[in-house]
Amino acid sequence: MNSADLFRVTFAESDGPLLTTAARNTISEFLETGRREIQPALGSDPRFKQKLGCFVTLKEKDLGKSLRGCIGYPDPVFELSRALTNASIEAATGDPRFPPVKKSELSRLLVEVSVIAQPVQIEVNNPTELPSRIDVGKDGLIMRWSYGSGLLLPQVASEFNWEAEEFLCNLCMKAGAPPDQWLVPGTAIYKFRALVFEEN
Repeated sequence: MNSADLFRVTFAESDGPLLTTAARNTISEFLETGRREIQPALGSDPRFKQKLGCFVTLKEKDLGKSLRGCIGYPDPVFELSRALTNASIEAATGDPRFPPVKKSELSRLLVEVSVIAQPVQIEVNNPTELPSRIDVGKDGLIMRWSYGSGLLLPQVASEFNWEAEEFLCNLCMKAGAPPDQWLVPGTAIYKFRALVFEEN
């Protein structure tokens, strides 16, 4: 059974409120107390004992859903309950692109949670084949090169109406590389699937 099948068996659309509410409550509690405690609803659910990647994204409700913070773990290094807890707090307070979220603005933010399947390197004979191996809107991408790495969630390509080559070019720039770095031999490109849950 592959990761996508595991997702379909384990999680459903109805789990969205559980995940996003847990993320919001985690942020709220941390801003009040400084504690990084796993929410009871997650700790009592055995599904959250699985090691899975997780990203939390915060968006401004009244500014066209503009980004306010996004942090996470692409690899399954933590149990999901811990990954969600840490990512929630870091999205609110640790994204270097933004000032820390204040408690007073939390009500103006939308919370989005992405549960990440194990990334898999895209193996090709020639880098020009990479666009044909990407399912835009379903695949997220990671690029790793000599000077760092970058990640774009699958929903980003849909939000900006990118085609596969545009997705790859923007991924490179996210990693601090020239936009055509994906064509350079030795650059590693990975893809992954995610289940995305956003507050209404």
